[in-house]
Amino acid sequence: MADQTVAPVVSAAKPAKPAQASEVTLAHIMSEHDTNLYGTIHGGVVMKLIDDAAGAAAARHAEGPAVTAAVDSMTFLAPVRAGDLLTAHAELERAGRTSMTVHVTVTAERWNATGPVTRVATGRLTFVAIDADSHPRPVPALLEPAAA
Repeated sequence: MADQTVAPVVSAAKPAKPAQASEVTLAHIMSEHDTNLYGTIHGGVVMKLIDDAAGAAAARHAEGPAVTAAVDSMTFLAPVRAGDLLTAHAELERAGRTSMTVHVTVTAERWNATGPVTRVATGRLTFVAIDADSHPRPVPALLEPAAA
């Protein structure tokens, strides 16, 4: 009987994408339900917004599901209060074979008044793209920005 080994099917690599193609901005008005005993917003609420924005950017780049693999850094720069409009802006920094690093910047401003926009937190997270069986899958490369 002849060898019936089947060679694996190799799909064509997806074209590289610029970081701008996957950028995500999410905004949320903080309420008294988000506060801690000190009257400021729980750090975990801010962390969830960061993870949501980063996850959306990673999924856009991967063109499918991506899961949080690591929180590489999380920095809280200023307190957030009820009534603040938090805006999280996420953008890809790196794309590996199956993983992506996403940087997120969070700003706060009073939702009902004009005033200064304050940078309140930053985060850097690593995501892994997954297939339907939750196995890592390849992601497009990240295009380098054009030199000015």
